[in-house]
Amino acid sequence: MIALRRARLADAPGIAAAHAATWRSAYANILPESYLAGLSIARLARHYEQMIRLGQGVHVAASYGMPGAPPVLGFAIAARAREPHLGEGEVEMLYVLDDYRDQGLGGQLLRAAAKYLGQRGCGSAYAWVLRDNPSRYFYQHLGGRRVADGTTRVCGEEIAQTAYAWDPLTSLLDVTA
Repeated sequence: MIALRRARLADAPGIAAAHAATWRSAYANILPESYLAGLSIARLARHYEQMIRLGQGVHVAASYGMPGAPPVLGFAIAARAREPHLGEGEVEMLYVLDDYRDQGLGGQLLRAAAKYLGQRGCGSAYAWVLRDNPSRYFYQHLGGRRVADGTTRVCGEEIAQTAYAWDPLTSLLDVTA
């Protein structure tokens, strides 16, 4: 069984493991190999523990009674926008392990993030996606409108990214219902 819910402190190591695995898979030809190889699950777990302790919008797709399945199959993080000119809320991260993709978990996690933002008074939201990441089509398929292009720095390299937005936020809730 898979349960979508707010993350608990005990989920932090599973979120960290999912983070490292999904980044190594999704960004293998986009981010520097040395950076991906150096992702520390212990360091990431401490980061996620802190986020959960602070009550930030971390949601997980958790496995229960699924022999051999990792405890966290995917996760999403949402918060007030860092760039309010793009939207009031931001989906900062959304990742699903490769073996559990194409089962609707990404849409469910995105919906959980949108609900969280709506409960905090956000009427719109956006997500930055690395431009060479094939998952950008996921956001387009769910009604994300391309609203900005930019770059982010990883290991001293500029990496192209694109922002997709939902305005109003209810359009995202409708498409993921």
